[in-house]
Amino acid sequence: MSNDPHILVIDDEPQILRAIRTILTEKQFQVTTASRGQEGLTLAAAHEPDLIILDLGLPDMDGVDVCTRLREWTQTPIIILSARDSEHDKVVALDIGADDYLTKPFGIEELLARVRVALRHSIQHKGEPSRVVKAGSITIDLAWHIVKRDGEEVKLTAIQYRLLSYLAGNHGRVLTHQNILTSVWGPSNAEHTEYLRVYVRQLRKKLEAEPERPQHILTEPGIGYRFIADE
Repeated sequence: MSNDPHILVIDDEPQILRAIRTILTEKQFQVTTASRGQEGLTLAAAHEPDLIILDLGLPDMDGVDVCTRLREWTQTPIIILSARDSEHDKVVALDIGADDYLTKPFGIEELLARVRVALRHSIQHKGEPSRVVKAGSITIDLAWHIVKRDGEEVKLTAIQYRLLSYLAGNHGRVLTHQNILTSVWGPSNAEHTEYLRVYVRQLRKKLEAEPERPQHILTEPGIGYRFIADE
């Protein structure tokens, strides 16, 4: 049996399925496809793939419902495919456990980059995640709560560190405003996005070489934030 990562693609557009299968197969991935939500759920249970790419607009059931059903029994990374006008659905899917999203149409290199990040998460779920995150000149030791930039320790407040550690601990993933606020500030603050904007701005000033053009703490417009670490 091949040790190549196995990716399940659930999408009802034949041309999308063909294109993704071709791209991923050329990169030595195993690929299984499904054109309906229920079929995708059955194949996910049967094959236990390393990654699932899931379209939100399926003919037999909502892609968000498919994501919810998957998260009842698996932590396999899920990349959402979405049309440009379904931002709300993307947020909902990310809030219930999807790892990332791609907006149609998307480029080959963008797809492959997201796949690589998601597969690293898949490996972490199966093993022990790294406790040191490196991002350019930034080093974050999640075990010892030490943050350095260019070798010099950066002093952070308790909340600044909680926010940074949550972002860095989930590096590569898209984290929604609500997800971050609930995890860092608690459920009662899930709607206070102004807190988040203020603290993200503070972290960028302390960590980014050019805070107005951040390279590591990135904004996902209308959705949330993504922390970019080194490969």
